[in-house]
Formats: sequence, C-alpha cells, structure tokens
Amino acid sequence: MKTTTKGSIIVILLAAVAAVVAIKQNQAASRQSVSEELLQDQTTGPTSPNHKENPSPTAAAEIPQMVQVRPRLVDLGANKCVPCIMMKPILEELKQDYKDKLEVLFIDVWENPSKAKEYKINLIPTQIFYDDDGKELFRHEGFFSKEDILTKWKEFGFDFTNEGAKTAFERLEPVKLDTRPKEQICYMCDKAVQPKTLVVVQTDKGPVRLCSPHCYFILYSCLTEDKTGLEQKVMFTDWLSGKAIAASDAVFLSGQEEKTGRPWIKAFSDRAQAVEERAASGGSILSLQALQDRELSHRCGFCDRACYPQDAARILVEGGLRTWGCCSHCALGVAARTGKDIEVHEKDRLTGEKIVVKTFDGAIASLEPRTAVAWFGQRKKPDGSWASAGCFHQGFFVSEDNLKVWVGKNPYETGRMISISQALADKMKLTPEQIKKACKIGECVPK
Repeated sequence: MKTTTKGSIIVILLAAVAAVVAIKQNQAASRQSVSEELLQDQTTGPTSPNHKENPSPTAAAEIPQMVQVRPRLVDLGANKCVPCIMMKPILEELKQDYKDKLEVLFIDVWENPSKAKEYKINLIPTQIFYDDDGKELFRHEGFFSKEDILTKWKEFGFDFTNEGAKTAFERLEPVKLDTRPKEQICYMCDKAVQPKTLVVVQTDKGPVRLCSPHCYFILYSCLTEDKTGLEQKVMFTDWLSGKAIAASDAVFLSGQEEKTGRPWIKAFSDRAQAVEERAASGGSILSLQALQDRELSHRCGFCDRACYPQDAARILVEGGLRTWGCCSHCALGVAARTGKDIEVHEKDRLTGEKIVVKTFDGAIASLEPRTAVAWFGQRKKPDGSWASAGCFHQGFFVSEDNLKVWVGKNPYETGRMISISQALADKMKLTPEQIKKACKIGECVPK
C-alpha cells in the first residue's frame, strides 16, 4: 500500500511537470505567432483591422521588444484614382521626412480588393491612423494634405515636426523706424515717391500721393465709390518740367523695360514733347482713356486689383481658366473665390526662382520645391492688434534662408513666416462677403 501510494504520487508529479512544460510551450508558440503576424504586418498590413490593428491588452503586452513599434498611417487607394494620385507624393514625403517616427503604408484596393472589406472602407482614398499599440485613432475619406495629416497626428499627441520646439521665423519690430516724411511715401506700395512720376489724388480729407501712374490705376481698381469725374481730382507730373498736369490735359508715353518687359509710363503736358521723348526712348503715345483701358486689362483673380503680368503670379484654374494673382496670397485666394482647384506659378521674391503650388479640394496637393515658405507681412495697429500689411508685403520664397535674406534687405518689414498650406487655409476660411470686400478701398484717405 505504501509502495502503491508512493508510485501514485510520482505519477501525479510527473503529470504536473508535463502539464507545466506543455503550457510554457503553448505560450512560446503564441508569442511566436504574434511576432510573425507583426513582422508580416510591417510589409503587407493586417488581415483584419478588428483583430491585428486593435490588439487586446494581452496581445499588445506580448509584442516582442525586438520589434520596433511606431504609429502607423495606412492609406487605401488606387494607382489610377485622381485624389489617390495626389496623395502619392504626400505619402512619399511622410515616409522620407519621418521614417524613424512614423510608418506609412499604401494599399491599392483595386489590385487587392479584399483589403477594402478587411479595412471596412467605403471610399478611396481613405487614411487610417493607428497609435503605437495598433489601436485605430481616426480615419479620413478623400484627399488629405500633408499639413492636415501632421496636424491630426498632433491632436493625438504625436508631434513629428517638433524638433526642440523650434520657433518659426518672425520679425515683429522693424530694424529701423521709417522716418521718411509721409508725403514721400506712396499710398499704395510704400515705396519712395519719385518726383518725375508722382501722381496726386485730391480728396475731402487731403491729398493722396502715389509713386507712379501704375499705382494710381491700382488704387482706381480698388475704389468702391462712384468714380465718375475722378480724373478731375487727379494730377500727374510732367516728365520734363516736374510740374503738375491735370489728368484731362496729359498725354502719355508708355513702353516696356528690355529685360523684364514691365511697362513704364511718362506723362507730358505737351504732345510734341512726348513725340520727341519717344524718338529717344521708344514707346507709344496714349491718351488717358487708352492708358486706363490697358492698365485695367489685367486683374487679380481674387481681389480684382489691377496688376502687371510681369509682377503677378500666374494661375491655372480647373476647367481651363487662366488668371493672375496680384500677390502670392491673393493667388491662393483664387481657390477660395472660385471653389476650384488651382495651380499657382510664382517667383521667389529674392531670387526669382520658380515656385509651383497645386491645390486639391481646398488643400495643398503639391509644392515645388518642398522647402518653399510664405511671408505674411503684418503691421501692428494702434490698439496693439496685428493686421495684414497689404499685398505689396507678401511673398513666397523657395526656402527659409531666402526669406531671411529678403527680410534683412527690407528693414521696414514686419511679419511672420508661415507655411504655404497655412496661407491657403487662411484664404479658404473667408466668407463670400469677405472675399467680395478683399483689397477694396472705400474712400481715398491719406495716410
């Protein structure tokens, strides 16, 4: 009996040991399975969004330490869908810019139709955000700009762009005070008034002084008041004598700069003198009405302000329309005014290098070069708040370095560097009524 009892105990102990070994083997096999699935996910994505992308706490705890876990962005689309094609460069930029912080995966659901069902998507493209535990945080349908993607990640606590909390470049105080007498500053563009091209508009509140006939026509295009008889209040300056000429008595000589093609205008009180000057400098003699018709022939597609094509941004609007932007920011505003996608061709204000911006669904779809930034010129108002400094103080630059050099060469400039995406977003927020009033001047008020 004692021998039998001892034998039974030994059998029980051996069975228990065997059971423990079996349990441990099963646990090891389970961890290996999770590891293999994760490694497979790194290249092919999950086979079930409810299972692998939203693991249970137990499964998450079993992820091996050797597997680097990062937040993941999965974009489900197709290589031939238009908004999907627009997403492609954005996904590539995210992969390159944040390769150590974010995993980016693209799945073509036309080539892999089962994936649409597995991820439970309804439209393409669809972007799904997963945290570093594989939990779905958010999904978005349609085109999604790079900046909007990064902003959404930031909402969930993932600030991939935060490199030591770097502050965007700004200059809120001018390098030196503008001590020029006000009568020597152009009302429209803030440049120095040139005595030979000065234009003065008389108003009930005093004279408005402009640096050139072109700035006069810009002002003319911005006025909302009845302009009937306005020319009777306008005095041009005789190119030869420097004396004031009534607009109705002036004759104009206009030509183009050889290198830039930009028009120049000279006013004369005597047609014979204009003919003599034409023999020396070329150009065409124009009446006030003919000159006005030409000056107003090119308008900004956003604010309707007169502009020269040589100075303006070129804009291609979806559907084939071509127009102009009197400044970089107004160029983006064409997307808000028309409600259509646009392509903006602008120049770096420092070097003249080409910058191309394409929009899709009210957001930036592509930017060339990728490093391009915008300058938002601002002025502090008497109450301490900030307002736009106007179209003449805005611009695009191919890089932050170029912007800083330009600001350094313009000591009176104040404002902030912003992304071109932000500049577009600011315009897209405008109401139809605000767009209608953009850049308009209710009355001629001297500074």
